[in-house]
Amino acid sequence: MVDVTELLVHWHAGRSQSELAASLGLDRKTVRKYLAPAIAAGIVPGDTTRSLSVWDSLVAGWFPDLVDGRLRQVTWPAIEAHRDYIVESLRAGVTKGTIHQRLRDEHGLEASCASLKRWIAANLAEEVNRSRVTVLRGEVAPGSEAQIDYGYLGSWTDPASGRVRRVWAFVMVLACSRMMFLRPVLTMDQAAWTRAHVEAFAFFGGVPARLVPDNLRTGVERADLYDPKINRSYAELAAHYGVLIDPARAAKPKDKARVERPMPYCRDSFFRGRSFTSLAAMQAEAVRWSSEVARHAVVPSTGGRGAGEGVRRARGPGAGPVAGRAVRARALVTGQGRPGAPRAARRHPHQDRPDPVFGAWRFIGATVDTRTTADGTGDGGHGMVQIFTDGELIATHAFLERGKRTDMGHYLPEKIAFHMRTPTWCREKAGRIGPATAEVVATMLVDNALFRQRAAQGVLGLADKHGQFSLEAAAAKALAAGDPSYRTIKGILAAGLESDPLPAPTGDGGLRLSS
Repeated sequence: MVDVTELLVHWHAGRSQSELAASLGLDRKTVRKYLAPAIAAGIVPGDTTRSLSVWDSLVAGWFPDLVDGRLRQVTWPAIEAHRDYIVESLRAGVTKGTIHQRLRDEHGLEASCASLKRWIAANLAEEVNRSRVTVLRGEVAPGSEAQIDYGYLGSWTDPASGRVRRVWAFVMVLACSRMMFLRPVLTMDQAAWTRAHVEAFAFFGGVPARLVPDNLRTGVERADLYDPKINRSYAELAAHYGVLIDPARAAKPKDKARVERPMPYCRDSFFRGRSFTSLAAMQAEAVRWSSEVARHAVVPSTGGRGAGEGVRRARGPGAGPVAGRAVRARALVTGQGRPGAPRAARRHPHQDRPDPVFGAWRFIGATVDTRTTADGTGDGGHGMVQIFTDGELIATHAFLERGKRTDMGHYLPEKIAFHMRTPTWCREKAGRIGPATAEVVATMLVDNALFRQRAAQGVLGLADKHGQFSLEAAAAKALAAGDPSYRTIKGILAAGLESDPLPAPTGDGGLRLSS
């Protein structure tokens, strides 16, 4: 916050309002706002000399709601009374503005939102950093994943009918190389969704092993963290091409960040300010643009350029050859090349940028120094990357000529729980709960263990809410019913049916004949 006292002192010394605005980077209206009480009181530049204490008392009288280092005690104790609520809300991802609104409306807090933010910055900086941490995704193998989304391009006047139509963009991005396919559509129905997938596979010349779409109804009938229900038509398409559909979590755009970020670029580079004679011409131009323009665009998150990557050859006519393997190279700290003499750089940790120290959540927002050194062999071989803050060594990593390496120990335990609960962990945990749970988890992980890992984790997580004994009983009931899925087990536990006895076998195929 601008030191209003200093502003008044400089104005009183003869500096004009224009000079003050330019010097302090303020709008002239803001300068006039803080000078207005002094002018109204008859004070003019150069009149009676006043000490800083006099100016301080004047400022306190003119701006009683202005919170600075001397006035914080007025509102901060009221905020401090809600410390536990604020901490809990920050950990749940609630924004500071919403926290202030709830405290004001539900708890009668009279402090301003700005005061709350300053109190949080001064007293809960560690909690703010904790809530901002996101776990960096590891390297994605070529051909293993594609991310999909619909985005609004803009309005288009159809020359044939004169009708103004809304144009949407189906975008599929290969996760490794960031190679992108764009297809404009006028409707987002099932037919357009399916046709866009077929055209994308033909464009890439193959099929990725895994598709990560959004939870729109044309693809996902019912969103669920552990066991999403895929639309029947979409499931048939996946079965035909032999591809796994793994929807992103609801309201979690970072699950498919590689397709979220290019959307503004698509609107600006492909659509905005251009005219098209027909939808077919627009779609044909989109194929050319995807191949000749977007393919060579620099990817902001990696500094690389779009390139082909290995994908399985698509079935059916028109499938092109398998594209070449993607090449992505980026030095970890100092750029391309191997380290020779020690080199230093200054970095600013971010919650999800690919540098080793960025996972060290306590240093988010701080400035750290990095030093890249050779290994001492004299041949410029594999060196080390050292990270310092205030002269203290906080992390050491082996230098990578290509790719990136992250120390998972730098992350908060709750942020990497999913990554630590591997298929092996799931099997061991299920075995400790009981044989029925172990069989359910083993059934889930028998095929595509890494992709069904989330469902297995969901089943095991039910033990935290309902207890291991109840989970084991529900798993046994689900196995007896022939549907050992997360959704079935969750439903049994929610209805409290796990304690009901299993139906006794009749030996007559379920039919009872009357005598």
